[in-house]
Amino acid sequence: MAESEVEASTPNLASGTLERLRELRSRYPVARSAVLPALWVVQDELGYLPPWAEEVVAGELGLLPGDVAAVASFYSMYFSRQAGRHFVQVCQNVSCALRGADELLAGLREWLKVDEDGATPDGAFTVEGTVECLGACGGGPMMQVDRYSYEDLTLDSARETLERIREDGGGAAGA
Repeated sequence: MAESEVEASTPNLASGTLERLRELRSRYPVARSAVLPALWVVQDELGYLPPWAEEVVAGELGLLPGDVAAVASFYSMYFSRQAGRHFVQVCQNVSCALRGADELLAGLREWLKVDEDGATPDGAFTVEGTVECLGACGGGPMMQVDRYSYEDLTLDSARETLERIREDGGGAAGA
């Protein structure tokens, strides 16, 4: 396939997103330092990071696509597939596990009717249960919804939080 055919078949990012990527690149003396915020900008537009979008980030930052893909696949905060409107992560590290994270995750999956890392039938939530540490070891078990953390959870308090978020329809509750 010719290069122009590849460009024509690749979806585009919004011009504002591309401008933001260029602005981020100009803020960092080393382009590689802009990868994390650049991935956030793209994910905020698309809801996830398809391979073509990682290639766009690489091109805008002057990096190899594999370098950007390696970063995107390393961190659990970047999604390689379309997620629900809200992304729920339950910490599974030792501190949270000792305080009931496994039971919390199982209870949420059952209540939300999701399979392993699946979306709810209404598309409101995607649950990720393989997160190693979310940085709240003193407040476990904890979950992160989108970019907001909720600590010292019980199944009831986690369900109440998710109900508020579902009803609000926008950002995470109490954030």
